[in-house]
Amino acid sequence: MPQTNLSSSRRNFVQRFSAGLGALSLSSALPRLAAATSKGKSGKLGIALVGLGNYSTKQLAPAFEHAKGCYLAGIVTGTKAKEAVWKEKYGIKPQNVYNYDNFESIASNKDIDIVYIVLPNSMHAEYTIRAARAGKHVICEKPMALSVAEGQSMIDACRENDVMLSIGYRLHFDPNTREIMKLAAEKPYGNVRYVQSEVAFTIGDPTQWRLKKDMAGGGAVMDVGIYCIQAARYATGEEPIAIRAQEFKTDWEKFKDVDETVSWQLEFPSGAYSSSTTSYNMRTNRLYVSYQKGAANLEPATKYTGIKGQIQKRILDVTPISQQARQMDGFAQSVRSGTPSIVPGEEGLKDMKVIEALYRSLANGGKRTLI
Repeated sequence: MPQTNLSSSRRNFVQRFSAGLGALSLSSALPRLAAATSKGKSGKLGIALVGLGNYSTKQLAPAFEHAKGCYLAGIVTGTKAKEAVWKEKYGIKPQNVYNYDNFESIASNKDIDIVYIVLPNSMHAEYTIRAARAGKHVICEKPMALSVAEGQSMIDACRENDVMLSIGYRLHFDPNTREIMKLAAEKPYGNVRYVQSEVAFTIGDPTQWRLKKDMAGGGAVMDVGIYCIQAARYATGEEPIAIRAQEFKTDWEKFKDVDETVSWQLEFPSGAYSSSTTSYNMRTNRLYVSYQKGAANLEPATKYTGIKGQIQKRILDVTPISQQARQMDGFAQSVRSGTPSIVPGEEGLKDMKVIEALYRSLANGGKRTLI
């Protein structure tokens, strides 16, 4: 790639990174709320969680206790038994409880400004589009969709209905992850030469939706491999141009529909490259970055309760924070001020392009595939 294009790419990354720094903390004098948003509890924006599975129950709902600019205003669930439990535990108004059949009526609810889609991957596009048409801003969990085409339809629907779309990339709000992004932007140790990213765990229940291709879209790659793709992209500050991928299986029955273990290598315009592994049948969680004049390491690299690591000989502080609270607060601030999210729909779409190229490489025997 010509040097002028490289410079432009890096300049754009620095601009995005700098803009993101301002979105991480809520100002004491927030901009006036847009006419379409409620003032909720003490001026906070109301969020409805769509889907009350493990992540909503154990991570997102508790995170509202630490949020400064938003609160849990409503829920959408297909399980009647959960309604009473959530209403009592979080003080949710009866009129702010919805199911999947009456979801469209959320349009007239002034308590709810944002909906957070926390459903199986196959439902992300449908409910993002339905929420956008109801006039609600949207946070959608990763991966944003099953395909690039679906992801683009989500972006288009939000744009057409004048609402904002953000993807649930909580690590962009973690201080130590942002240290890695800062190194890519400011280059104190020179250019990135090599990135190694690994995220894997041993999955349990063989009947769960994550192991059904029609619901998940894929296996470990779609679930936690996307962290590796994200890490390679933000550690280099570049978009990959080519990929090679290899797949391994040890349990053909359990993983008959989806990928179990996948490794891949990404090439970047500057000459940097990355090597990644994800799996549903091992445990690893690490990001290593080699620069011209040094190295950085995060391990674990994706943990909810704090990211540990070091840059050269400097051990990074681990400050107890709620990544999810910062993420939701960041989007609430974007909605209030009308400024783009630091993790917009377009960010999710870039990952989907890599994932599609990865699966194409697997299909053609692991040959180099352009992105």
